[in-house]
Amino acid sequence: MKGFYLEILHVDKNSNARYGILHTPHGDCEVPMFMPVGTLATVKTLSPQDLKDVHAGVILANTYHLSLRPGEDIVKEAGGLHKFMNYDGPILTDSGGFQVFSLAEKRKITEEGVTFKSHLNGDRLFFSPERAIEIEEALGADIIMSFDECVHYPATYEYMKNSVERTLRWAKRGLDAHKREDQALFGIVQGGEFEDLRKFCAEELVKMDFPGYSIGGTSIGEPKDVMFKMIDYSVKYLPFDKPRYLMGVGSVDAILEGISKGVDMFDCVLPTRIARHGALMTSQGRVNIRDKKYERDFTPLDPECDCYCCKNFTKAYLRHLYKCDEALGKRLLSIHNVRFLIHLAEMAREAIKEDRFLEFKEEYLKKFNSEKGF
Repeated sequence: MKGFYLEILHVDKNSNARYGILHTPHGDCEVPMFMPVGTLATVKTLSPQDLKDVHAGVILANTYHLSLRPGEDIVKEAGGLHKFMNYDGPILTDSGGFQVFSLAEKRKITEEGVTFKSHLNGDRLFFSPERAIEIEEALGADIIMSFDECVHYPATYEYMKNSVERTLRWAKRGLDAHKREDQALFGIVQGGEFEDLRKFCAEELVKMDFPGYSIGGTSIGEPKDVMFKMIDYSVKYLPFDKPRYLMGVGSVDAILEGISKGVDMFDCVLPTRIARHGALMTSQGRVNIRDKKYERDFTPLDPECDCYCCKNFTKAYLRHLYKCDEALGKRLLSIHNVRFLIHLAEMAREAIKEDRFLEFKEEYLKKFNSEKGF
């Protein structure tokens, strides 16, 4: 596609972690990177300027939700997502597959697609690979996802095998339907915890020659060791020169583990969701700002963080805002958590360039204290 490619500049000599530049029609981003999630064309409580200030690169929006509100036709009429939400950096849209399978009730899966009910009003809806591509082309993101089935964990081998085969057929149909040359369509590797199915899915997708590949079906309730195996089972069959995207992962240990295995892109609603409930990710571990011990704590939230929140406000003030349910509190806490994960990726990139990623990973996890963190 036009204006989209991954340039690998360095691979850590002691791991599979890699540093590079992802070139997109709306700008270049360094990888590995964390991508904030803006489901409804907004990263909750954050403005486009906030996103620039925390050094966000690619941000996400959701195909399923935007097709319901306001409707992809309205976004298209506005000039696409970039103009509609006034964000001039790269944008990624998922296909809506995860939402169809996680939110919708009484869904019916056929070879043609999925019939289900809207989670908003119960209206009967239908998504197919072609319909997902139609919506994503109207939304106009730089990176778009294939429509797939995200299978609940655990699943039987037989069900997963049939699902993977159908997902591959759907991937081919979506690829055939995709016409916009300014969008990169990613294939999604499924297969659950079964290595042979992950291998089969990855190799068949690679034959279709997508511009990038996602690892799906993780972070849906499986133990961490199973997730890490899923990543391993997928990454080693993907091409070196194409971006690799681990979907829906936002914990510190999972991001660092993914980077060590050669993953380039991560996203998750975690940082903004937990921020709205007063939970913060800091270099010293987890902080629950609602705790009484912060009532008279006039120190920054995280002394090692350079975000607007940490440079200007104290824990006591942030606790006050949270206890009073002030909107500013949700915004400041969200700014910090998003910046925390973006900064984590920045530090990882520097460590990769200096061939010390594994040491960085070990030291950071020890310092972060994952038992008390996220």
